[in-house]
Amino acid sequence: MTRTLRCGVLGMLCLLLAAGTSLAGGLYLYEVGSPDVGLAAAGYAARAQDASTAFTNPAGMTRIKQPSLMLGAQPMYLHLDFNPDSNTSSVANTLPDRSSAKSGDSNGWMPAGGLFYVHPVNDKLALGLAVTGYFGLALDYQDDWVGRYYVQETSLQAAGIQPAVAWRVNDQWSVGAGAAVLNGVIKTDVAINNIDPFVGDGQLKYKDNDWTVQYNLGVLYEPVEGTRFGLTYLSEADLNFSDQIKTKGLSPRLQDILDRTGRTGARLDIGISMPQAVMFSVYHQYNDRLALLANLGWQDWSQFGYVDIGVYSENSTSFTTDLDFKDTWHIALGCQYLLSEPWLLTAGIAYDSDMIKGDDVSPSLPVGEQWRFALGSRYNWSQDVTLGAAYELVWEGDLDVDLNRGPLAGQVSGTYENVAIHIISLNAEWRF
Repeated sequence: MTRTLRCGVLGMLCLLLAAGTSLAGGLYLYEVGSPDVGLAAAGYAARAQDASTAFTNPAGMTRIKQPSLMLGAQPMYLHLDFNPDSNTSSVANTLPDRSSAKSGDSNGWMPAGGLFYVHPVNDKLALGLAVTGYFGLALDYQDDWVGRYYVQETSLQAAGIQPAVAWRVNDQWSVGAGAAVLNGVIKTDVAINNIDPFVGDGQLKYKDNDWTVQYNLGVLYEPVEGTRFGLTYLSEADLNFSDQIKTKGLSPRLQDILDRTGRTGARLDIGISMPQAVMFSVYHQYNDRLALLANLGWQDWSQFGYVDIGVYSENSTSFTTDLDFKDTWHIALGCQYLLSEPWLLTAGIAYDSDMIKGDDVSPSLPVGEQWRFALGSRYNWSQDVTLGAAYELVWEGDLDVDLNRGPLAGQVSGTYENVAIHIISLNAEWRF
């Protein structure tokens, strides 16, 4: 069993690291390859029915009565199409060879998933492990799209391993804690306007990685059998990136400008805070067949500190532009229905408010308010094996963009139309 778990951990880490270069979008995702996908995360911190509780609420591990291992595969497809309007300037619309720039999209698949293990030591103490990636964004536009001077390719992601421990205080109360060791990666490629009709675009590159620790604390309260209240706190975690700005293909004129403004070979330090978050969840077994679940959550995105990187004007002495964010709120409702043994059906709906302050949507971070609609099922293959499948639609709708950060980047105006993420989740739990 130890060998199986070790191989699973290594395989999942490889999958999550591969996802860092995939075409996808998202920040704190509730979707980690667990059955919660089929509930739109409703009951996230109170459900505590399988090994994924090692991550969603470590306190729930005291409800797992035998060693349990869960593996989840979760392909995600991002639909992100940008349609520029007439306000987009000629600088953005016209390529150096005088042909027209492309509208731009970052559609594609991202592999994701999770591995979760819970080991009850006795009737009070349980240990667990979670391997997953739940924070990040990765976009890959065409090199010749209208927003190339703002971003061509960008990723900011974190994945890692979280050991956890839980203690049953009494028949009603349990507490738990986890410490996630995360590796964060940032990468940005952006075109540079060479201000020369006889020279194509140059390019700027920035890439670095950093390690951090994020704490996951949980409480589970079960006043009567079949009714549970869960509360979790995810701590703030800081990622500090530092790399020398790399440029290539610059015209002599632009190279001279960067030399005079002190930007040639400059080292750029970027500090990013993965925000603290609180989740309160309820699970209630209404009758022998139906269970109701709900969430109320808050995330501290006003402390995020993300920046855009680029060359926007000749006179600036900086490569970065600060973006403003605001805290978000989350609400979810869901249900489980026991159709007949061995089938359990699930459904859920959730809403997350917009993290972007004002109308400052950037091509490097095209996110808005999110609606989640989910359906799923679980099938008890045997006494020791349960299989699960779910589909979830994350709907963001239309996102308007109107940016003009300087004459070298030009004005980019238009709409991301029908932004959506399609998520398919397949998981299996083995109890032994």
